[in-house]
Amino acid sequence: MRYKTASQTGESDVIPWTTLDTTVLPDGSGDLRLKQRGTEFSIMLGSNELMNSRLSGSEEALARLVCDRLAGRKRPNILIGGLGMGFTLRAALAHLPAEAQVEVAELLPAVVAWARGPMAALFAGCLDDARVRVNVTDVAAAIANGKGRHDAILLDVDNGPEGLTVAGNDQLYGAAGLHAAKAALRPGGILAVWSSGPDHGFTRRLRQAGFTTEEVTARARRTGGGARHVIWLATRP
Repeated sequence: MRYKTASQTGESDVIPWTTLDTTVLPDGSGDLRLKQRGTEFSIMLGSNELMNSRLSGSEEALARLVCDRLAGRKRPNILIGGLGMGFTLRAALAHLPAEAQVEVAELLPAVVAWARGPMAALFAGCLDDARVRVNVTDVAAAIANGKGRHDAILLDVDNGPEGLTVAGNDQLYGAAGLHAAKAALRPGGILAVWSSGPDHGFTRRLRQAGFTTEEVTARARRTGGGARHVIWLATRP
């Protein structure tokens, strides 16, 4: 599990927040807290809001952009790094064929428990979809063990190429991590990366690793408002 910073939602503070559960990050650097206010959920790290259930536009765009580019593949195999609140997973399932296979790599068992427990309504049964397999593992390990397996790898795991929650995330975005991702992709496969903002150094590293690279801007809200986020779509030739 790795997450990204979300902008403020503007929700009224009349209803107080309730902390539902807390889990410690693997490196012991902090506590991740699941909070609820009415029907709204928030995942917090310290004073930083990492994810909010009212902001799903760019995560859904991440999946949609990839699936559009995979249209026509009969049995696409997709790896999603980070379960979060399920926005990317649900959007992918809405666009993928019945024969698709979707693996989700989530580092923290507690996040999977939240998805099946207090946030079950957000997930709308997608974890029980026959196409889905959720593995409690580091996505870097899943990539290393999947050489030539995937049609797409979607990294929705942190603030972007500059890791925020877990220092080890940086291994995904450096030269070695990008070459591992390329090796895990089938020819014509796509590495898609979510970020809170642009990173010209990361674009350069993608190209140096041999990817054909496109950058797309997506808004935080489904309605088109909110912060502008960046999605890299890097294709293995």
